[in-house]
Amino acid sequence: MAQTVFIDGAAGTTGLEIAERLAGRSEFSLIALPDAERKDAARRSEALNGADFVILCLPDAAAIEAVAMVNNPAVRIIDASTAHRVAPGWAYGFPELSAAQRGAIATSKRVSNPGCYPTGFLALVAPLVAAGLVGRDARLSVNAVSGYSGGGKELIARFEADDDVGFRSYGLNLAHKHVPEMQRGAGLDHAPLFAPAVVPVYRGMLVEVPLSFDTSMSDAVHDALAEHFRESSLISVRRAGDESELLLRKSDDATDRIELMLYASPDGTQLRLVARLDNLGKGASGACVQNLNLMAGLAETTGLRL
Repeated sequence: MAQTVFIDGAAGTTGLEIAERLAGRSEFSLIALPDAERKDAARRSEALNGADFVILCLPDAAAIEAVAMVNNPAVRIIDASTAHRVAPGWAYGFPELSAAQRGAIATSKRVSNPGCYPTGFLALVAPLVAAGLVGRDARLSVNAVSGYSGGGKELIARFEADDDVGFRSYGLNLAHKHVPEMQRGAGLDHAPLFAPAVVPVYRGMLVEVPLSFDTSMSDAVHDALAEHFRESSLISVRRAGDESELLLRKSDDATDRIELMLYASPDGTQLRLVARLDNLGKGASGACVQNLNLMAGLAETTGLRL
């Protein structure tokens, strides 16, 4: 019998892409509310408590409210908002983060989906901290650019209405809501300095972490990342080729994969670590489906865009 899934916030960008990945899958049956009932508290409560799995694609306050409405102890929740990413009792939904993370997600009733920027940052940094190549007391910076779809309906409308915007830097108060999960997920003593930006492409992102060492570390860093993700079918690691630039193209295909790249100075003491991913794929909807698969006891890449 198919397990039921209710996507609360199904009309948003993340919800729509989750539904696309689940379309035609016999393992799941979607519970859908008509447009007129999506804000009806009684109908929402019925759907929230009647599903095997609930996926929240809502603003933070609405996600907290939805969780409070669930009184059926059998319901399992995946929250795509920021609301529960460092909350007690919630498993962090990045299966590749550590050896124990898949099991924690698979057995949890409450899973918080990672942010798109933190997914790239943690893929680059967490394995290096775990291996002792980057100290827990390191003061790191992370520079990142994302497609505008990550900003939700208002930012999408702004970019599509104003084609004169070439680059949008934000988070200038140095208190971006993704920073706590970056720090905790990487096991760092200090919050990283996070500099996010948005560019006029719909999807895709580059997340970069520069590192500097006293001696050559390019081989050690590459090997640590390659070993950490050796069995992953979604995350690949490579040394830089002879490319002179990295591009986000407006025509880039949707994907649920991440590519990690290492660029090094000739002496190997200065490194630029770059994660390239789809902010709507592994950065949002793809990650939700991967976590849903694990929680349902299915192969984790089923239905993903590889």
